[in-house]
Amino acid sequence: MSSASPAPDDLITERLALRAWTAGEATAVLDGVRSSHWAGDFPAEGDRVIAGLFGRNPAWLGVYGHRLVIERGSGSVVGSIGLFWPPAEGIVELGYGIVPSRRGRGYATEAAQALTAFAFTSSEVHTVSAGVDVSNTSSVRVLEKAGFRRWATEEHTATFRRRSPDHSQR
Repeated sequence: MSSASPAPDDLITERLALRAWTAGEATAVLDGVRSSHWAGDFPAEGDRVIAGLFGRNPAWLGVYGHRLVIERGSGSVVGSIGLFWPPAEGIVELGYGIVPSRRGRGYATEAAQALTAFAFTSSEVHTVSAGVDVSNTSSVRVLEKAGFRRWATEEHTATFRRRSPDHSQR
């Protein structure tokens, strides 16, 4: 199901590998089939939701789509992160989740920084956005540490954005 071996399109950070989901992994998540490469608490509910949406959003399985977050030290899948492709008017949304057993280690920030930088390699993207419940202070902090700035707040949700260095002055 999941392989700890790096693939050519993996994004590699100091402690993580971000690898595109396969259709087989999405099916395994939906069918409740466990892989030995998954952390004990993977998948989380958000991972199940994303796996269920791949059929309607095949671009999410592409190079600019959703990725599994793999802890390089253990080879375990510890979460997922993704871009909700395609962008709209140059803006693409980012979503992420790290399983509870691996939270508090900076993995979400590290993954968000890497995938955001990768998003800016597409000529179609000048801004990456993310929505978060304002009461989720940990997620707010992840985005702030990853270089995002609060753009708007409506009721209980805040929208954060990070602009490409090429568009930061606009």
